[in-house]
Amino acid sequence: MISVIIPTKDSERELVPVLSALVAGVTAGILRDVILVDGGSVDETAKIADAAGCLFIPSVNDPGLRMKQGAQHSRGRWLLFLGANAVLAEGWAREVGAFLETAERRGAADRMVATFRLSVDGFGLRPRFGEAVAAAKLAVFGRPKAGQGLLISRKHYERIGGHAAGVATERRLFSRIRRRDMYVFQSRVMLAEADVSAP
Repeated sequence: MISVIIPTKDSERELVPVLSALVAGVTAGILRDVILVDGGSVDETAKIADAAGCLFIPSVNDPGLRMKQGAQHSRGRWLLFLGANAVLAEGWAREVGAFLETAERRGAADRMVATFRLSVDGFGLRPRFGEAVAAAKLAVFGRPKAGQGLLISRKHYERIGGHAAGVATERRLFSRIRRRDMYVFQSRVMLAEADVSAP
């Protein structure tokens, strides 16, 4: 039902916990495939992908083209775009499964999208401040941070044009999604503080 698309580049250190967290989706019967679209890794990213049973696609360095290429190779009716170091918290699969069932039952699968609440890895005030700022932006503008997770039906993704080539590709995609169509899960995804601080 869901294809997870992850852009990678020299991501061997981050990938193991990310892929381990996705096992819950397999157990719940909602995860169909995982596609890693790689921008030229020289580490062991490809070996980790092979060991985990992921589809590994060597690609270009352009982030937008990589995301679009991953979508083209996916097999699920729903696409989950996730950062290479975004670790989903326990319970995500149950909540996502309920969302998919509700969206399809209501005939809203062609417009509803969803993202996860953000947790910032680290101790002290800076990570908590980063979480608060990200939550405020999401509440006001309906735009998650890049890599925070975007769940969207394939049909809706294609209708709004998918990812565009170039930088800030996720921000431009979010701008084509209506705020009222963005659902925020209670489940969280953890990102590194450096990724949250990036523009």
